[in-house]
Amino acid sequence: MARRTTDDDLLMEDELTAAFLGEEEIVQHQQVQQPMQQEDEWDEEEAVPGQLAVDVYETKDKLVVKARTAGVNKNELDVSISDNTLSIRGSLNAGYEEDVENYHLQECYWGEFSRSLVLPIPVKEDEIEAVLKDGVLTVSFTKVKQDTVKKIQVL
Repeated sequence: MARRTTDDDLLMEDELTAAFLGEEEIVQHQQVQQPMQQEDEWDEEEAVPGQLAVDVYETKDKLVVKARTAGVNKNELDVSISDNTLSIRGSLNAGYEEDVENYHLQECYWGEFSRSLVLPIPVKEDEIEAVLKDGVLTVSFTKVKQDTVKKIQVL
């Protein structure tokens, strides 16, 4: 069961913080804690691009990256690779609701998103397939075969 924080709890937390941290560390701790205590305030100007969640797995011949991109038009996606780093960028547009006076709940992320990740294994950058189907972007790479281990002579 969750317990609601009281002012007494905050005082005790500050006393414990002071006991274990130096003056400079206390200031840094307070700066980190400050935004968490004001989470009810929402500042639209501080919006940052969303980070796209991905699944990355291997099959016998392929490396596959999947990302849930429901609501994104394929023309709004930018998928690129450079130096074994995959980048996916796009935008989710909810449209403009001119009659809205006040949101009671807004959980959906609308706006730009991006994700860059270094691929965990070598791939053939000229053999890539990207498919958007049912709101899922699937990017498949042909793996570079490394069948043999090359022995290096130490001089």
